[in-house]
Amino acid sequence: MSTTIKGNVKFTKETYLYWYRLMLLLRRFEEKAGQLYGMQKIRGFCHLYIGQEALAAGCMTATNPEDTFITAYRDHGLAIAKGITAKACMAELYGKATGCSKGKGGSMHFFGVKERFFGGHGIVGAQIGTGAGLAFAEQYKGTGNVSLTFFGDGAARQGILHETFNLAMLWKLPVIFICENNNYAMGTSVQRTSNVIDIYKLADAYDMPGDSVDGMSPEAVHEAVLRAVKRAREGGGPTLLEIKTYRYKGHSMSDPQKYRTKEEVEEYKQRDPIDYTREKLLNDFKVPESEVEAINEWVKNEVDESVKFAEESPWPGEDELLKDVYIQQDYPFIVD
Repeated sequence: MSTTIKGNVKFTKETYLYWYRLMLLLRRFEEKAGQLYGMQKIRGFCHLYIGQEALAAGCMTATNPEDTFITAYRDHGLAIAKGITAKACMAELYGKATGCSKGKGGSMHFFGVKERFFGGHGIVGAQIGTGAGLAFAEQYKGTGNVSLTFFGDGAARQGILHETFNLAMLWKLPVIFICENNNYAMGTSVQRTSNVIDIYKLADAYDMPGDSVDGMSPEAVHEAVLRAVKRAREGGGPTLLEIKTYRYKGHSMSDPQKYRTKEEVEEYKQRDPIDYTREKLLNDFKVPESEVEAINEWVKNEVDESVKFAEESPWPGEDELLKDVYIQQDYPFIVD
């Protein structure tokens, strides 16, 4: 039941161009966010997606716009990939009213109903159950859409994972559980927290299909997600994908990263998905250097414009303080 997925599918030049543009946008946005955090333009927690871009890219080409995404607090990359603009994301980091969560969610709580991106969740593992709930809603309404539910290797230790896996298989929910295994839960390696270091094997206890995927390859991610999505749409129920990726930066901006060596980080950078995709375009598809440079310039402008937009946007007004916190509703059966 459990298998290992490697990239072996032929993709078009247009697909690689899309992947390159998207991954570079995610990388440059996060680099700018890190820089602005150091300048104290961005406050609070901030978890960067740098290094994990191939995962977002492969998921996007394997799904439909109507499919739902839900993730944890390292959410910037997936939010932008799903279609929330860089401007709305940067404004949210600034805490501005024009942000994707009206400036009230911050880095950990991006949200976009129109884009079908349902968070951004700060409680470790909480989104696993919510993601299955999204899948239940799609199944109930008969939409044919699937829910991609992302969580980290640390969240795989939460009890809600097992409860959710059980119900998801029992009801054959159209949900893809994606463990973004970047090797470290904050600063603790998988090997120090579990006897089962191949997280995808947890699926076996529930007779759920489980795959191990090379998360530094957009091709491998696409292939694995596409297969899981097809199974879900056909009524076959959930799949657990352990997508092995790596974050180049710390767990958050305050992380001194003393739990790993610089040599380890550099080793992973040798397989950087953006560099790989760029070389693929130049060497295999003979894309002119000028076309690649045009993408680079477009990305730079997008990020620069997002910062300008955030800087010039207003702060939320005092009247926003209690909005989106409680819902006031009249119940006719309640008598004063």
